[in-house]
Order: sequence, then structure tokens, then C-alpha cells
Amino acid sequence: MLKKMRWVLPALSLLAACASASPPPPKAPPARPALWKVSDADTTIYLFGTIHVLRKGYQWRTPAINKAVQRSRELVLEVNDLQDKDATAKTFLKLAISPGLPPVLDRVPADKRAGLQALMEKAGMSGPALNQFESWAVAVTLASGLLKDLDVSPDYGVEKQLQATFAKSKKPVSGLETTELQLGLFDKLPESAQRTFLSSMVDDSVDPAKEFNDMVSAWSKGDDTAIAASFDDEFKRAPELAQSLLYNRNANWTAWVEKRLQKPGTVFVAVGAGHLAGPDSVVALLTKEKLKVERVQ
Repeated sequence: MLKKMRWVLPALSLLAACASASPPPPKAPPARPALWKVSDADTTIYLFGTIHVLRKGYQWRTPAINKAVQRSRELVLEVNDLQDKDATAKTFLKLAISPGLPPVLDRVPADKRAGLQALMEKAGMSGPALNQFESWAVAVTLASGLLKDLDVSPDYGVEKQLQATFAKSKKPVSGLETTELQLGLFDKLPESAQRTFLSSMVDDSVDPAKEFNDMVSAWSKGDDTAIAASFDDEFKRAPELAQSLLYNRNANWTAWVEKRLQKPGTVFVAVGAGHLAGPDSVVALLTKEKLKVERVQ
């Protein structure tokens, strides 16, 4: 399930909460998450792959990251309008609720229903409460319930910490997307893709604590090969999700970087790590455009 959560974690910022503690991650060497920069004669754009939720006190900053942050005059995130939780909740409910939907359990194959029922109970959600939600929204809601057992929160995530740093320095912060646009990507998926998404949650719910620790381990080591392989494995089962949530957005963000290079200055761009790893990543697309892309860390 954590693999699926990587697709929806920005949207989960509203829904996530810390509750019971999960097993701590194994001891590991100091973190060195991947950092790139794209530059020309008068512009530098740092590209940093993030983890949207972390445990309290997780140390991920390094001298290279601190130096890039200090040099940057502005911060650009995937989404920067999550601070108003009431507005985010209204946006979610506006898109998530539709009349006349079939019961949630009827939207997955028969052999998945017991597992889905168990997930619903674990998340503390009843069938009647979820039946009014579209299938994508059910999946997002159940994923948020899982966060409660992992002792993680967006409050400790990379984006939140970067926002605080730039705000303290009175540097501007903006977003590549809005909450409504991001949730709208799920909402516009055909029902078949939404049901695939929901069904796959059952398949990936065996050991979420281990999945989370493995995910953070790969990210903290800057192992973009492992990150890309994991995303590729997941998206092979759901190509419509891959196109909407990964490939199209990577292309849009690549175009944004190319356009931003026309304006002088130094910018720190922080997006989910999966968008910067692999052959279809923003980094790969920029390289194909013959731009100067350098791995800083």
C-alpha cells in the first residue's frame, strides 16, 4: 500500500495524522538524498526529490542541500496551497462524492473483498460512509488511515520543513500545481482505472512499516535506480494511472523548467522523488533536451 501512497501523498496531507507508534527503522548511515541542478549562464534550478511524510526528527539535510537552499531565492513545490485545511477538505469532498455509486465492496473482484473489508476496518471507516465516495477517493482515504499506524506525518515531511526555512528567510514559495488540479487527476480517471487503484491497495497491505522503511532507505541513499524500479513495477499494472499521475506531469514540469531557465536567478524545486528517477523522469527528459543537468549529491 505504501507504494500506492507515494502517488497520493500530497493529497493526503489533509487526511494524515499521527497515532500509535510503528517499529522504528533500522539504523542507517547519514542520509544523502539525490539533488540535481539544471543551469545555464544566468540561471540555476536545483531539483530535489522528496518524501512527503516522515517520522519526527528524521535528519535528511546535508551540507550540499543547505548550500543549495541558501543560494536559492525562491522555493517551488508540487503543491503550495495545503495550508488551508478547510479549503482542502472542501475541494476533496467536492470531487470525491457522487450520488448513486455501488457499494465499495462491489467495486473490487470477489477475491479482494475480504481484504478490502479488513482495510476499511483498520482505517476505522464503515461501508456506508465510504459508499458515497468515488473509487479513487476511497483508495486515498484508506491510505490515509494507514498513516496512523506508521507514526509519520506531512508535518515532518521535506516540503513542510523547506516551507518553514524559506518563510523564515522571507523568500517566496509557490507551487507547480494546485490541490484541486492534483485531486482532479484522480477524479478524471476512468472508473476502470480507479477500481484497479482500489483493488491494488489490498495487494500491497501486508507489511506497510517495512515498505515505508524500504522506501525511505532508498531515498535517503539517493538510490534513484531503486526508486525508479519500484515505480516502474507498480505502474506496469496500472498504465492509465502512470500516464496521468507520472508521465504527463513529468512532461509538464520539464516544460516549466525549460521556460524558467529563460529568467535569471536561482530556484529550489522540490517534488516527489519518483518524478526525478528513471527513463521518463524530469531529469531524463531535461537531459534529452540537451540541457546541462548535473548531479550535485
